[in-house]
Amino acid sequence: MLQKLRDKTSGWIATAILGLLMIPFLFVIDNSYLGGIGANNVAKVQAPPSWWHSAPSWWPISMLWKHHEISSEDFRGRFEQVRMQAREQQGEAFDAREFESKENKLQALDQLIDEQVMRLAAEQAGIVIGDATVRDYIAAIPAFQRDGKFDPATYQMVLAQGTPPRTPQQFDRLVRESLQQAAIPVALAESGFATKGEAERLLKLLGETRDVEFAMLPEPAADTAPVSDAQVQQWYDGHRHDFMQPETVSLEYVELDGASLPPAAAADEATLRRRYEDEKARFVEPEQRLASHILITAGSDAASQKAAEEKAARIAADARKPGADFAALARENSQDPGSKDAGGDLDWVERGTMVKPFEDALFAMKPGETSDPVKTEFGWHVLQLRQVRGGEGKSFEQVRDQLAAEQLKADNDRAFSELSSKLVDLVYKNPTALAPAAEQVGLKLHTLGPFSRTDASGIAANPAVLRAAFSETLTQDGTVSDPIEIGSNHSVVIRVSEHTPEQVQPLAKVRDQVVAAIHADRTTQAAAKAADALVARLQKGETLQALAGPEKLQVSPMPGLPRTVPMPSPAANRAVFSAPAPAEGKPSVGKVEMGNGRYAVFVVTKVTPGDAETIPAEQRTALGQQLSQLDGAAAAQAYIQAMRKRFKIEIQESQL
Repeated sequence: MLQKLRDKTSGWIATAILGLLMIPFLFVIDNSYLGGIGANNVAKVQAPPSWWHSAPSWWPISMLWKHHEISSEDFRGRFEQVRMQAREQQGEAFDAREFESKENKLQALDQLIDEQVMRLAAEQAGIVIGDATVRDYIAAIPAFQRDGKFDPATYQMVLAQGTPPRTPQQFDRLVRESLQQAAIPVALAESGFATKGEAERLLKLLGETRDVEFAMLPEPAADTAPVSDAQVQQWYDGHRHDFMQPETVSLEYVELDGASLPPAAAADEATLRRRYEDEKARFVEPEQRLASHILITAGSDAASQKAAEEKAARIAADARKPGADFAALARENSQDPGSKDAGGDLDWVERGTMVKPFEDALFAMKPGETSDPVKTEFGWHVLQLRQVRGGEGKSFEQVRDQLAAEQLKADNDRAFSELSSKLVDLVYKNPTALAPAAEQVGLKLHTLGPFSRTDASGIAANPAVLRAAFSETLTQDGTVSDPIEIGSNHSVVIRVSEHTPEQVQPLAKVRDQVVAAIHADRTTQAAAKAADALVARLQKGETLQALAGPEKLQVSPMPGLPRTVPMPSPAANRAVFSAPAPAEGKPSVGKVEMGNGRYAVFVVTKVTPGDAETIPAEQRTALGQQLSQLDGAAAAQAYIQAMRKRFKIEIQESQL
């Protein structure tokens, strides 16, 4: 039976049948295998192969396309950076919930997409960043320098303390990728230029002056005509956004303040001695070593490494000779730009500040010793230990007062923490009620509100409390918040007891405001019509001087008005210099709103172009450079946009 089955399932017919059966499975394979976005990514940028720029993007040809994906983690990191920048700029006005908009997220993602587009474009162009370029770039970063020179110890420390912490290899890779993706835009930006004619034309525009006469129209009479119910309704329907009642909340809250709790009892002698024994190590001054070194760098190949090691061995032998000057040898041979001129001096070194092979060798030496060559990722080092200090501990009696103060603070902190934990535990059992939990822990339940985002007072004026009070979780679910820290051992727990969304106020409540708005609009329209009528008369040949008396105008001549001076107001200056130049014998006329419903009319009688020759040469040069920078920036942006059109970009908005 089995043999018959085997015979019938062999041969080309069976093969064809199996092939047909496999086709449906292709449509249920994870889309990421066929070129789609992976499950944990928010976007994907794809570029055709460099040897086939017109390659179609459909499968299976799409498998030839190069791509880079933007992970959810990368996006969250960038969005958090943008959030922190916005928080710093806006201060207490920053609204975390409003910032979490789709537009802000897409804007942050767009930056990441541009970076990946440039990275793929650089790879297609065959751009490679050399080791020397990366090394020089890192050495020039001020954060890694000491006394104006690159310092390896500072470099290691800054990377280790960063967010997130990075190894030198990780930072090297990050710099290399950044330089690669910036190579083309930077080159385009630096290639921008402006011709002498362009600079001169701009200088003439910037230095242009205009002879102008301004006439302020009288303040328009207030509109007193009756307003019908139909007009009120029509205005209200068309301007509902002007009559919004802001979102408001009312709170219940419990305040936990460590300063108001009974102080803890002073610790006894036995407790303090146990604390001393447990923490004796922190009362020992860290051992420090005064060290110098000579660095011999090497390439990645074996021959270069061998040559560097042999050179370092010769220098070590020379340094051990009687009367040898280690500092002179360092100035002559060391390839560490941060310490070479100082004779290899690294100052006092503690454990944890140097790479491990360097540190292990240094802390195994005795004062006055010179080491054999020590290999690290930076090259081969010859070390000299000049002096050792630290490592001594303090007695219990010397630190007793410090221990007592620390123990008292710890006990007070523990009491505060226990009270806070007890309150939180009770709230978790009944998350929609705060009063029972407050009663059980003996804390007073306070109420506050209603208030809006702009008129919060008391505890609600704290930015963290205000953000929580208007958060979607608390306003929609009615649950109690987690403790909100507002200071050291000072927090508050809140519950939104009442929430009123932003809404249009009923017409009956704002009728007087609507009527006032209609009167104000009529007054403004009347003023605009009066200004238009004056402009029409001036265009027909009448003059401001002739109209000043009958029309009660305040005429102000302004000969030689500069473009860059906001007179008589910024809006008026823009209107004057936006008006066409006067034709032969015919001035240029216009109007401008001056605020509070008042208008002014103006007459431009003369235009005097700026004289580029009167501008100092330094300013002309600076302007030319600025124009070149603008031209270069525009070229770089145009290139990025062109590449985005050539490449295929997929976005998974559900992952944002």
